Amino acid sequence: MVGTNELPSLKLAFALYKYFPFGGLQRNMLAMALEAIARGHAVTIYCSDWQGDCPPEIDLQLIPSRGWDNAARMQNFAADLRPQLKAYDLLVGFNKWPGLDLYYAADSCFAYKANVERGFFYRLAPRTKAYLKLEDAVFSADSKTQILEVSRPERERFLQCYGTAENRFHTLPPGIATNRVAPDNWREIRREMREQLGLSDEKKCFLALGSGYKTKGLDRSIAALHALCEQGVDGVLLVVGEDKREQFVRQAEKLGLNERVRFLGGRDDVPDLLQAADVLLHPAYKENTGNALLEAMIAGLPVVTSDVCGYAHYVRDAQMGAVIASPFNSDDFVVAINQALAVPGEQWHLKGEHFAKNSDVYSRPQVAVDIMEKLADEKSAGQ
Repeated sequence: MVGTNELPSLKLAFALYKYFPFGGLQRNMLAMALEAIARGHAVTIYCSDWQGDCPPEIDLQLIPSRGWDNAARMQNFAADLRPQLKAYDLLVGFNKWPGLDLYYAADSCFAYKANVERGFFYRLAPRTKAYLKLEDAVFSADSKTQILEVSRPERERFLQCYGTAENRFHTLPPGIATNRVAPDNWREIRREMREQLGLSDEKKCFLALGSGYKTKGLDRSIAALHALCEQGVDGVLLVVGEDKREQFVRQAEKLGLNERVRFLGGRDDVPDLLQAADVLLHPAYKENTGNALLEAMIAGLPVVTSDVCGYAHYVRDAQMGAVIASPFNSDDFVVAINQALAVPGEQWHLKGEHFAKNSDVYSRPQVAVDIMEKLADEKSAGQ
């Protein structure tokens, strides 16, 4: 008997279409898997592709992708997954598929996007219909799938589009890695990291953190850097995360920022980069949560973000930067960055230290596995 509630060991199946080490969804999934294993449960992960190392205690099962487009590949993955499932106590999905016991709702409501934010012809596309069918399998009123919720405002959209019963939603706290908290020697780390990056004391360092450059508003951050340089700010933008960069490289070149916008790709030294930077820029167009905001805050780094981010309220409440109201205004964005730069870094670190000590932004994996244990127990009792 193991676990916090002395439950029997469970056999859990996790389904994730693709794993890569620098994605927020992927990091959350892995943290939950490791928390379950630490409690004595067995975890098998099914996915089509796994990049990087897989912890040896996880049973990794690869299902080759097939299909002409992503929607077809998602549908085929679900079909190929079904016969492989053995006597698992719970099937937890990190993408939308039929037959899940529990779904981790990292993505926004696709039906809302299709019906409210897009036009008639978008809704007619086969790709749209395929994604709507997959989402309906999870959120429809007659579905039995329970939902791990990371964004409370997004729930309203699912209720509006599907009439999902509210008691199927289970709200999770954030799950930020504690290694993002500023250590006592953060000044030394900052100095060494800036030396490695070739940054003088006078140069202002802005950080864009996360995969998904387009949705996270990288174009807005590059435009803001140009405006700041025009005002006399000597700045550089570090772009951390994996994504297609061609259009953003062209934007930087067109604005004469070739040497000032640096694409670093996925990195394992994010805690050190957070210390090296002066402001996190996160002017997202769409962001269900926004882990990067909290990572920066507990590191003592001010944040300038857009109000569409699910976690933007943490920035506002802790006064750890600024939240740009919708509709987004680029001038307001630049003004807010200048205001963040005007505050000494020592003050930001004191605020960040207080936030890190007094806010529960770490316990998502633990709460998620608590819910898995409870649902598995209820499922077993109902059989």
